[in-house]
Amino acid sequence: MKLFLAILSSLYSILAAAQQHTLRGYIESAKENSPLLKEYSNAKLLNALDSLRIRAALLPQVTGVSSNNYAPVIAGWGYDYAITNGVNFSQLITVSKEIVPKTLLANQFELLRLLNDSLALAGKVTELDLTKSITAQYINAYGSQQQVNFNQELLTLLRNEEVVLKQLTEKAVYRQTDYLSFLVTLQQQEIQHTQAKLQYQADLLTLNYLSGIEDTSVYALEPPPVQLSVLPEAENTVFYEKFRVDSMILRNTDALIDFTYKPKIKAFADGGYLTTFSEQYYKNFGTSVGLNVTIPIYDGKQRKLQHDKIKIQERTRLGYRDFFRKQYNQQVAQLSLQLKSTQDLIAQMSSQMRYVETLIDANHKLLQTGEVKMTDYILAISNYLNAKNSIRINNINRLQLINQINYWNAK
Repeated sequence: MKLFLAILSSLYSILAAAQQHTLRGYIESAKENSPLLKEYSNAKLLNALDSLRIRAALLPQVTGVSSNNYAPVIAGWGYDYAITNGVNFSQLITVSKEIVPKTLLANQFELLRLLNDSLALAGKVTELDLTKSITAQYINAYGSQQQVNFNQELLTLLRNEEVVLKQLTEKAVYRQTDYLSFLVTLQQQEIQHTQAKLQYQADLLTLNYLSGIEDTSVYALEPPPVQLSVLPEAENTVFYEKFRVDSMILRNTDALIDFTYKPKIKAFADGGYLTTFSEQYYKNFGTSVGLNVTIPIYDGKQRKLQHDKIKIQERTRLGYRDFFRKQYNQQVAQLSLQLKSTQDLIAQMSSQMRYVETLIDANHKLLQTGEVKMTDYILAISNYLNAKNSIRINNINRLQLINQINYWNAK
């Protein structure tokens, strides 16, 4: 049984590691480790507590008040007895309740709801930013991995050719200088292969760093499953929705200003012991009830100034909203044009690549019989390397452009 559990645990660890090395795994790790997303989640909890606090304030508030004062008059010197009564001893329990209009409560709860909506939208935008940055770095790392694989394939080809060329040189089919020129090319490729591996390791470590993963090992990445999405109109994106929520928050805040200038009513009742110990102090147990009404009359036009601030904030919001709409349309159009141009260039390069590969195959056959000049063969290898790299780079650019376009696709 213990052996079975150990095997099961090992399989789970392997599957978990394999999942983590995919693009989706990296994105999920980044979201899970993001302190900003955790902050938004905690902010929602704070809003929930504020909601409970508002409800708690609606309940009767009970306080205990102890007030004890002694003002002696000595030899005719002291406070006026008519004012102080000499001694004041008060032990009261007070119950008070503020009478709050239902419209004000509805406004306060609506504001909390809108703030939660704003936090949810901010969380979605943060997730989009994380997805975009992690995907971009994953594509970079995958491109470096492809470069390592291609360099390894070319290096293997050149090493095999070196064996053949060495034999032909010993038979005087090729000159010693031809063989040395080829060795220089082989060594350059070995250096490029080492540099490519170092670059892949650096890109992979950066990917782990951005995702909050503590891992310095080197492993293979799965191809990034990046597909072009159909873009919605600007008004249907999560970015535009933020402007709608911000507008409602401003309207709600504007209404709260008016509520603060309405009359406030607080009912209270108390009971306890209140005496000056003048006479029959043992009978000074009692109660009282009352009603406090506060009516704002004049505040130096602060109310108008607060409304003016809201109007300015609304103008600012409209400016950002209109700018976003223009930016969205321009950015999407520009990225789509770049994507089409890149795809056309890749198709053109792929067509050219067939001729380069045919030339490499032909030179390979001629090398076996010593019928190709070494300078021509090295040039063909160089052309093959450059063409392959150009296609790889443009394929990476294509994936990066798709990633940037998909960023604007959130609804």
